[in-house]
Amino acid sequence: MKEIVQDGATVLRGEAKPVPEDMFGTPVLAQIISDMKESLDPELEGVAIAAPQIAVPYRIFVVRKDRTLPLPPIEENETIPPPPPPSYEVYINPEIVKTSRRRAKMDEGCLSVRGVYGTTKRHERVTVRARNEDGSRFERGGGGIMAQIFEHEIDHLNGILFIDHAEHLIEIKHAVPQ
Repeated sequence: MKEIVQDGATVLRGEAKPVPEDMFGTPVLAQIISDMKESLDPELEGVAIAAPQIAVPYRIFVVRKDRTLPLPPIEENETIPPPPPPSYEVYINPEIVKTSRRRAKMDEGCLSVRGVYGTTKRHERVTVRARNEDGSRFERGGGGIMAQIFEHEIDHLNGILFIDHAEHLIEIKHAVPQ
């Protein structure tokens, strides 16, 4: 498993390179995406990861879609249902093509800035144009947590961390792995 790099690593502050045409559909690209998923999976607070977070300077991010879904209500004395199986969405060479005018303040953290949380102002809705592993193009819109993920991960691809524009930063010691 690839280690998630932390604030201070040069790769987090550079602009990631577009995935070149000849890389689509190759084992090299498949391995990068596999490494990203493997690094994200054990991070229970993690909903997405960008390639630079595993020291790969390409414009790719992966979302754990199953972790963005609301939890079902649980009645008293009811057993907690098992979590849904992992479900991923891969975004290659993504670009934001549309945003809502309205923005909202949201709590935010980052796997590359462990134990630090703050409030960011993000668009309420965001539409992204990207490519799949095979090179096919798609557009995906999202609101709430998905809009926040799109902006947060594309910030990573542009060398920006949420702490660069967050307010009310706090550090929670117990959130840092020992």
